[in-house]
Amino acid sequence: MKTKTTLFTGAALAASLSVPAMAAETWTMTTTWPSSLELIEIDRHFADLANKLTAGELTIDFYEGGSLVPAGEVFGAVESNTIQAGGDWPGYWAGRDAAFSPLATTASLFNAVDYVNWILEWGGAALYDEIYGNYGMVYLPYGVTNNESGFRTNSPIRTLEDLQGKRLRLSGLEQGRILERLGGSQVSMAGGEIYQALERGVIDGAEFSTPNVDWSGGFQQVTQYWATPGWHQSASVFGVMINKSAWDALAPETQEKLRVAANATLLWSLAFTERRATEAYAQFDEAVEITRYDDETLARVQEIANEVIVETACANPNSAKVYLSQLEYLADYAKWRDASAPFNLGRTPNGPDIEAIRACAN
Repeated sequence: MKTKTTLFTGAALAASLSVPAMAAETWTMTTTWPSSLELIEIDRHFADLANKLTAGELTIDFYEGGSLVPAGEVFGAVESNTIQAGGDWPGYWAGRDAAFSPLATTASLFNAVDYVNWILEWGGAALYDEIYGNYGMVYLPYGVTNNESGFRTNSPIRTLEDLQGKRLRLSGLEQGRILERLGGSQVSMAGGEIYQALERGVIDGAEFSTPNVDWSGGFQQVTQYWATPGWHQSASVFGVMINKSAWDALAPETQEKLRVAANATLLWSLAFTERRATEAYAQFDEAVEITRYDDETLARVQEIANEVIVETACANPNSAKVYLSQLEYLADYAKWRDASAPFNLGRTPNGPDIEAIRACAN
């Protein structure tokens, strides 16, 4: 019996040695964020965790934003396989396809937990892969932040009338259209350019991200007022674009480890940024005057946001498809969320006409 076991083990070993082992892969990854902005910590967390989980199978060499290619060129670099992976905020690519906008953020609609729910359990993840897949990429959402800060200015914004004539740095397709209807004008610029634009008075104000990220950008040094809440982006999603051919070269087990790293980072990012945002709010409270829109103002913004969302969705079938999925999630989740209020997760928003968008998506 012992001899047979030894012979079997030897034969199995010989067979295993005859099959060539899959060579370890090395990827180059960068991001849209410079090291001066705290959002880069989400990218670093994913890259570090992925390297730990895939040790011996994959090595991700991570570079800060701007060190390999400009932020606006990260999409093209991954698409062409110049680099294998790039961290991003999907809304930057809305000029390619309007569907990237709701994949990144919504105006007065989703909160951070809504995005997590939708991505992991209500079909959202498949839509990221579908839209990015049109450009030869796989996408792993791995970061989420809650409501963004709002406008930072040197004259207070307390009402919608205060937005009249203001030139404001603002990201987002729908967000810019909403601002225009409120009497302001959208100025687009990279996060690293905002400080100097505010300092020199090139713009009247700006939004960028959550309080902690805004603090890391030094905006408290060049503005005196902060208007809350940030109705323009009720939450934001971040993730990694992966070239499809690089992804396909990985073993299925390695791919699964990357998905595990992304999901773990997604949940970590929410707790991390909420803790950091809380700390930064206290710092801003001492450095600037914080104002808040009243409920009537926010209700009016919601009405305009709903109109813009329907119009934008109906101009692009992919956008309509994404928004329809999000609104179906909200309608489905509302039953339990409202029944368990006020102890559940956020509010059920009075959102856009789902049937209008359904008609555009079909």
